[in-house]
Amino acid sequence: MLTIQEIKNAKVGDKSRKLYDRDGLYLFVTPTGGKLWRGKYRVNGREKTLSLGPYPKVGLAEAREKWQDARKLDDPSAAKQAEKQASDSTTPTFPAVRRFSQHTIELN
Repeated sequence: MLTIQEIKNAKVGDKSRKLYDRDGLYLFVTPTGGKLWRGKYRVNGREKTLSLGPYPKVGLAEAREKWQDARKLDDPSAAKQAEKQASDSTTPTFPAVRRFSQHTIELN
């Protein structure tokens, strides 16, 4: 299992590295120094990866908790994408704003 000290001491190298924790959870260390929590799982025999957030914004305990919650789902990525699409649908798109502004101009 990964410890907080190992995370803090993770050195940046020429290539990306994976520091594994447990149950498919790992910290992805990029050559530029970024540290990203990811989880690896399989759906229908295909390997998939779920991003859980950057370290230190998402700590070790929080990443483990998020990963355990995600593992309870059939396909965590599909659930995350559906959630994102639902929240994006309330945000106005550029064409919608343009139509609204053109309609407002025509009324004046």
